[in-house]
Amino acid sequence: MEANDTTKMPESFRAVPPGCVDACLPGPPDGGPLDAAELEAVVLNMEASLRVYTKHHFFGWTQGLLQNLVPHEALICTLRAGEGRTALVEAFSTAAGDAEPLDRLYGQEPAFGDRLVKEWEDKLYQPLLRDVAEPAAGESPLSRELSRIGATRLIAHGTHDTGGRMASFFLFAGAANDENPRRARLVEILVPFLHAAWVRTKISLAGEAGAGGDVHAAARELLTEREREVLKWVYLGKSNIEIGLILGISPLTVKNHVQEILRRLNVQNRAQAVGKAFSLHILSC
Repeated sequence: MEANDTTKMPESFRAVPPGCVDACLPGPPDGGPLDAAELEAVVLNMEASLRVYTKHHFFGWTQGLLQNLVPHEALICTLRAGEGRTALVEAFSTAAGDAEPLDRLYGQEPAFGDRLVKEWEDKLYQPLLRDVAEPAAGESPLSRELSRIGATRLIAHGTHDTGGRMASFFLFAGAANDENPRRARLVEILVPFLHAAWVRTKISLAGEAGAGGDVHAAARELLTEREREVLKWVYLGKSNIEIGLILGISPLTVKNHVQEILRRLNVQNRAQAVGKAFSLHILSC
């Protein structure tokens, strides 16, 4: 393509005449600018992404603050390496037991992701909004599992390299009323930050692996046996009252244990505590 040939370029890539930014740049798909609350939420999520260095940080951000901006039942992240489309797949979900099977099912259905990526490339890297059954060309184990957890619609978007090949790809799987062109616009804005944060967790994990097996052994000693027991029931979605009834202690005692768990793990909320506990092998499926 010649340097001055813009006929094959997406509209947003073409040169904008000086003094014509507001008039010429395409706005969000719904035709209106982001409002003040949306802009503030975007900035907060951008800042939060910069503090992500480990898998539990990523879990805490995407299943916490990011949920307020882009609600989803599951987030599936894929990374390409070499000539293949997918080298690594990770799924994140606040629903107990959902993330691991999604990792496996996505890997077992390469056509699901390949169809979405091909369409994304053909549409010049614009976010896609699709039913979960569409990429599978009908019902499949992955689409059934997504539907089971309440995810019927997808927002798909990614990043690409200088050759136009997919570098990373992200699927926000949520309910139909959580998916719309405006949220797709927000995903488009945030995906570069999502990519950078997720890739940093891979670097962090590589460094941790080099430190030897003593890392996980020491991490398990962060919590007492009772605290690990409480955290297990937190992971399973139980309230303080329910945990108290199960363990034969008062809800106040449970609350104190939870606060101590947050302090010991240096996290802000229960979701982050569960994510960090899994990353440190304090909890296991």
